Amino acid sequence: MLLIALLLLIPAGLLAVYPVNASIAPYIAVALYVVIAGSLALAAPTIAVRDGVLQAGNARIPVSQIGTTELLDADGLRQILGPGADARAYLVVRGYIHRGVRIEIADPSDPTPYWVLTSRRPQQLLQALSGARAA
Repeated sequence: MLLIALLLLIPAGLLAVYPVNASIAPYIAVALYVVIAGSLALAAPTIAVRDGVLQAGNARIPVSQIGTTELLDADGLRQILGPGADARAYLVVRGYIHRGVRIEIADPSDPTPYWVLTSRRPQQLLQALSGARAA
């Protein structure tokens, strides 16, 4: 959806460059779109479970240090990010995704009580965590 909205950069680029040099304006406008869309795609946070480690954004934690996990629907996510929030929690939240998981951190030396991760496929994330714990 965001990439579609970013298409508005093309006419904006055309309008900005056309008065300066009309022959290169279309190329500059398309290049502007590609650079910004590519930058956003590369900067997007990723969530992965590999080799017994959960990686979310820049943070990593061994699955052996994970406690209980909870599937969050839109209401549960709204509650945990709003009135039920803990300032020490680690969040990888994208505002356009309305479901996710809450992952309790079982390591007593870690000051972070839990992670909240939004995902388009939260059930698959929980299955990957369960599989990594069993391995």
